[in-house]
Amino acid sequence: MAQDVASEVIRIIAEQAVLDPADVTPDSTLETLGIDSLGLVEAIFAIEETFDIQVPFNANDPGATEFDISSVAAIIAAVEDLVAKKG
Repeated sequence: MAQDVASEVIRIIAEQAVLDPADVTPDSTLETLGIDSLGLVEAIFAIEETFDIQVPFNANDPGATEFDISSVAAIIAAVEDLVAKKG
């Protein structure tokens, strides 16, 4: 399941960055991938829809959120945690 989550998150992020998923690495940041705030919000919506979860993310104040967006690996870990909690 964890690999499925990782590959889907990478696919979603790559789609927002208009990149091949192979170009998105766990240590990539959204900034280095060229994803702006609108792309981030669209990625969050896509993640919520794909995994049927609620991401605790405040688009108006991304720094005040519990959802770590510091790197692709951090996003994957946060999504895996939310999926696990969903049961």
